[in-house]
Amino acid sequence: MLTNQIGYYSIILGLIFSVLIFITSLKDLKNIKILNKKIFFLSFFQFFFVLLSFIALIFLFISSDFGNEIVFSNSHSTKPIFYKIAGAWGNHEGSLLLWLLVLTLFIFLFLLNSKNQPIKYRILTLVYQQIIIIGFFLFILLTSSPFNYLYPIPTEGLGLNPILQDPALAIHPPILYLGYVGSSIVFSASLAATTQNYISKAWAKNIKIWILISWIFLTIGILVGSIWAYYELGWGGFWFWDPVENVSLMPWLCLTALLHCVLVLEKKSLLSSWIIILSISTFILSVSGTFLVRSGVLNSVHTFANDPSRGIFILVFLFILILFSLIIFFFFKKENKDEKIKIFWLSKDTFILINNWFMMYFLSVVLIGTIYPIFLEVLSNDKISIGPPFYHKLIIPVLIPFLILMSFSQSLSWFKSKIDKINVKLILVFIISIILSFSIAKIAGSKNLYNSILVSASLYLFLVSIKDFFNRYKSYAQSISHFGFSLLILSILLNGILSTEVTANLKVGEKFIYKEGSIEFSSIKSYQKNNFKSIVGLFKIEDKKKNYVELEPELRIYNQPITITSEADIKTTIYSDKFLVMNKVKGDDYFNVRYQVKPFMIWIWISTFLLAFGGSLSLFRRINEK
Repeated sequence: MLTNQIGYYSIILGLIFSVLIFITSLKDLKNIKILNKKIFFLSFFQFFFVLLSFIALIFLFISSDFGNEIVFSNSHSTKPIFYKIAGAWGNHEGSLLLWLLVLTLFIFLFLLNSKNQPIKYRILTLVYQQIIIIGFFLFILLTSSPFNYLYPIPTEGLGLNPILQDPALAIHPPILYLGYVGSSIVFSASLAATTQNYISKAWAKNIKIWILISWIFLTIGILVGSIWAYYELGWGGFWFWDPVENVSLMPWLCLTALLHCVLVLEKKSLLSSWIIILSISTFILSVSGTFLVRSGVLNSVHTFANDPSRGIFILVFLFILILFSLIIFFFFKKENKDEKIKIFWLSKDTFILINNWFMMYFLSVVLIGTIYPIFLEVLSNDKISIGPPFYHKLIIPVLIPFLILMSFSQSLSWFKSKIDKINVKLILVFIISIILSFSIAKIAGSKNLYNSILVSASLYLFLVSIKDFFNRYKSYAQSISHFGFSLLILSILLNGILSTEVTANLKVGEKFIYKEGSIEFSSIKSYQKNNFKSIVGLFKIEDKKKNYVELEPELRIYNQPITITSEADIKTTIYSDKFLVMNKVKGDDYFNVRYQVKPFMIWIWISTFLLAFGGSLSLFRRINEK
């Protein structure tokens, strides 16, 4: 009871400090020469009380205090300690408190690490950030308090959704939120810089740090979520165009475009208006994703809540943010005389702008595919589901020119390049890419010319990225990220073209023979774990070359809530994954078995890590330069 009260009143105290920061900052804007020390203390205590509230929530989960409503709804006394802690943010209310914690932490860090920036710019960033923070405080207190108390106190909890009881998904939300909240600093700082007419090279160097922080964490968060979906959901894939996957991809696309535009602004004063629009759009998409998930509008394995009052609150809050941003942009954005400088057609600047057009196209496709079913249901009460074929048909054709143009742009110079920069070596690499792609198609037995062209384009980008990595000694961070992206695209394409799948219904002792080999269901065993019963099948897989592997997929029957989940067994090598999952067939002794061979699966994870690693190197270099 005491811990519950500490958590609740800490949120109220945090809100009071937010209001004090907002008022103090507005007063200081009128007459300020140095940043008021009071603001630092107020910001620290704001963060401290939100942290205290979050620690109280974690303690309630650890101690299994079922008098707390969300502990009762999302925990159980037999649940392992790790998942008790993860349960603190594995629900709607707790995840919002975590979001608020990161919001208050980031603005405090911004104040500490922007001492060389203009004082009014720092204060305005703080003011705009407090508007967001106060909005989230009110959202939690009015619609989503994590400290509602139950009486009489239940003797046991309902448990956490079993598919959420996984290490990858336990760390996935905090990492993703660091990416989302990083974009809030970019949003507030961009509005502050617009108000102060401070969109400049110096501002670009400062804000790029926060763009990189947000981009790195969002990349890693998407990676961890993708890995979890691959092995936990039992579908044998890493991306399913699930609506909640899409709402994390959209701000990532915006951030990627923004990151490249800031590079141009660092070199010369160009694209300032477009940078502000991207900064606003990134955060609006992050909050929109919160609205779609938390309101229960989206139907997904990831969604937590289904409460119209929450959806209305976020929708109104989102509308206010958009309107506020547009007013500042149109009333305060002044024309920069330097922007009249013409961009030479053959330069890195031009290709970054074209890259942005492609990114916005990809973003539009994902956005339409995600929200169109919602609007259709509202207008006509018809329910439809938009799946991978929609995205593949609209994205893959445009991917070919995107990859080729990206390949050529890496050899160009800033401002102006000569025609001879696109030299014979690049043409030779392109020919080699075409030959290799058709060889791959022949090995795979594919007669699809479209796939061959796509692989040619991705191979060309891959080979150019390798060449670029060894030629650019001063830009290793950028080269690593570009190489990681080229490897990611190539791995995804080869994985899709070369993957194989076999499905069969088997009883223990049976053997299924197919064209490429055989699957034998040797035996089955059961074990009693702490909070679930485990049923493990032993399967012997043999291919035509007499290569032999044993796989042990698992069924878990959780005690609270009573749920059956399928746990795939995966044998990973540098060449491919052998993936096996089984499910019980109702009414008899048969098990449905799905066996897949997924080539180059590990390289998808490695390439995404290289993307984030390249961004991290760039971030550390920026911090050391300050």
